[in-house]
Amino acid sequence: MTTTTPPNPPTSPPSYPTRQYQPRHTSWPYGPSDFEREDESRDTDFYSSPRFVTHIDDNAISLLREYYSHNLPRSGRILDFCSSWISHFPPSLERTATATATATATKNGEPTTPTTTTTTAAGDERRLEVIGLGINAAELAANPILSALILQDLNTSPTLPPTLAPLDSSTCVVSIDYLKSPLPVLSSLLAVTKPRGTVHLVVSNRCFPTKAVARWLRVGEEEKLMMVGDYLWWAGWRDVEIVTVCDGRGGNAGAGGGGGWWGRMVMGVGGGTDPLWVVRGRKVAEGEGGAEV
Repeated sequence: MTTTTPPNPPTSPPSYPTRQYQPRHTSWPYGPSDFEREDESRDTDFYSSPRFVTHIDDNAISLLREYYSHNLPRSGRILDFCSSWISHFPPSLERTATATATATATKNGEPTTPTTTTTTAAGDERRLEVIGLGINAAELAANPILSALILQDLNTSPTLPPTLAPLDSSTCVVSIDYLKSPLPVLSSLLAVTKPRGTVHLVVSNRCFPTKAVARWLRVGEEEKLMMVGDYLWWAGWRDVEIVTVCDGRGGNAGAGGGGGWWGRMVMGVGGGTDPLWVVRGRKVAEGEGGAEV
């Protein structure tokens, strides 16, 4: 008599602790001094040499990939802004995005160049076009999932190009704390995002303290998360939520281990693993309703 091993049941998405952001202010609450930095030299100079390192530890990277696998679209167009040589996408999305990037380069006869974007056909489930926007050309060129590269310093040019439209989603990994003008960045991002499209701002406790804005360095972790929620709300995003992916004490929704050495060299040194949150928002479709400012 033979027995048949039943197939493994499909895995359920992790249940992340998630709370709704609640607006706290009746007007934009931040002033110019909140966005001053110790090092006001040009970011293009600071980041002129490529850094092929990770800025969060291996556990956080593993958990971020798991989060992305359940929360990013599997086809369409995604913007990874403040991007680098790695975007921490899960293998399934990496494969589709890399295949799209390769096909785009082959069709064009050469790799895409900065400020170049391509068009993803609506409903084409075989294509996932990931556009990388950053300020180091070598790092962007090394990222295999990027179909197009845009060199832009968001601290000197905070408006995203309208040619990015239409975006299905966007990501920004542990870089929102460096933006001196987050409101125009996120407002222009909203303008080039499809109705019901999403943005995912990934936050940890690692940073280059001389380049982070002043208020970020003055407040605790909870206020940092509310601050990012304020950014999204006042830029026009709705359904803003704060998701705990890893609390830094082992209370996380996935598995992983190890540590990225670069994280030990910047602010946030401590025990345990790197904490990780996602502050996310959605573009409300016309006629859908939603709370007003």
